[in-house]
Amino acid sequence: MSVDLGELLVAHQKLTDADLQRAKRVQEGAGEALDTLLLKLGLISERDLAEALTAQLNLPLVRPADYPETPATNGALSPRFLKDARVIPLADDEQGLTVAMANPTDEYVLSALRLATGKTILPQVGIPSELEAVFERLYGSGRSAMGQIVDSIGLADDLTDEEQIQHLKDLASEAPVIRLVNLMIARAVESRASDIHIEPFENRLKVRYRVDGVLREVESPPSRLSAAVISRIKIMAKLNIAERRLPQDGRIQLRAHGKEIDLRVSTVPTLWGESVVMRILDKASVVLDFPTLGFSPRTLERFLHILMMPHGIIVVTGPTGSGKTTTLYTALQTLNTPERKILTVEDPVEYQLEGINQIQVKAQINLTFANALRSIVRQDPDVIMIGEMRDLETAGIAVQSALTGHMVLSTLHTNDAAGGITRLMDMGVDDYLLTSTINGILAQRLVRLLCPHCRQPYEALPELVEEMRLRRFVETGSEGNGITLYKAVGCELCGGTGYRGRAAIMEFLTMTDTLRRLVLKHADATVLQAEAQQEGMDTMYEDGLRKAVAGVTTLEEVLRVTTQQEQEA
Repeated sequence: MSVDLGELLVAHQKLTDADLQRAKRVQEGAGEALDTLLLKLGLISERDLAEALTAQLNLPLVRPADYPETPATNGALSPRFLKDARVIPLADDEQGLTVAMANPTDEYVLSALRLATGKTILPQVGIPSELEAVFERLYGSGRSAMGQIVDSIGLADDLTDEEQIQHLKDLASEAPVIRLVNLMIARAVESRASDIHIEPFENRLKVRYRVDGVLREVESPPSRLSAAVISRIKIMAKLNIAERRLPQDGRIQLRAHGKEIDLRVSTVPTLWGESVVMRILDKASVVLDFPTLGFSPRTLERFLHILMMPHGIIVVTGPTGSGKTTTLYTALQTLNTPERKILTVEDPVEYQLEGINQIQVKAQINLTFANALRSIVRQDPDVIMIGEMRDLETAGIAVQSALTGHMVLSTLHTNDAAGGITRLMDMGVDDYLLTSTINGILAQRLVRLLCPHCRQPYEALPELVEEMRLRRFVETGSEGNGITLYKAVGCELCGGTGYRGRAAIMEFLTMTDTLRRLVLKHADATVLQAEAQQEGMDTMYEDGLRKAVAGVTTLEEVLRVTTQQEQEA
């Protein structure tokens, strides 16, 4: 492998110069090829390497659909040679033998192929994991990479509890189980999953990835390996593998596919063993940019106007996993200037932000939200971010902080913006304090974005246009006879789902004098919501319909994440 490959990876921002120099120093002692070493160290992904090779050698990259259904050669090449050389023949015709290779610069393999077939060899670049999977399908037993690893793992029976724990420790530290867990994590990262769910049942171990907010089942190890797999994860997260009766929380930091990955690990005891959920926090993929998050120009203008006020409270509401924390981080990034001191209290700290003082809540030592907040007010902050207002004590300190000249950002779990006000009143916050401190409440949900490569346009039925009043969301000057919507189809790039990525649909309630009077009269959320709409607030449902008409998402997605009351409002 030429040195140019490393420089090419750096030029395409797939690798940092510091990581390249580190890999070269390791290479001097290890004597391995640079590409192999970069993959082993987790500094780049297989796809990064393959794309760099295609750019360097001006060769095509083989897509999964390009591999043949049956072997392309008539036995001139032995399966053993093909496996060792990481080569798959794609087509055999008068032009020559077209092959997919993990390393098309390997002159030894190219010469051997020419000698064995007597033909011109036309190499293309293949991704190693795809080559292995295709080899097993065409020439092997049909076993997947996970199946091959599982076959090499043996378990001992008839052990006492103490011996079983020691055996699990030994087994979890052996190469096959390590490879198995690493494969599960690597596949999740490659699939753009946000969570990995590992759930033991009576006769099977179920593994599911949450991709774009929707769980989907993937290939799982057999149930006999449940304890070994879970023990390996617990060792990686520095948890007590002997404790199986109580929930535990931990953290794993690793490099996968060239990215720094943080995994938050949670285990809980269930009927058939411990259930594990790993939340994947990919620092490189989080985008702290308002338009990318889903803010429409109108909502963004109103939100930034409120955000730049010197004091008060901005609350972001929505169900778990609706992107509230990411919105708050983006707001903090906007406020993060040398003139402002920013302090956060979070449980847990999801992403580390440069220039912002972040405090991790630790209930074990009585460092609660309320106790931390009491201390940080004495730290002379300009902006305070509270991970969540969970109780009256925390909400009370937030209100007092806003009254004493601080800008406070926080989250609540409510279904809509107006519900945030009634939730705080239900907690016990006085109405006159709410009207004095709340500047705005943003409610949001996440919808899946249509894959731009395979989305399919169709003309909406006139009855649908009339019922949903879609005409109001068409841009001025582009009115025609019909309205074009899009549906999800599915392709290689989106994993067959038709969707790729997520964005928020949102509504932003700004506290006006009319709303303040209604709050003082203890009006319910429905009345507050209706008044906010009267004053020009777009609801989440309306924001979703606007995005559907713009071809960003589908009507089905908007209806999936909004409630019936919101749709009828």
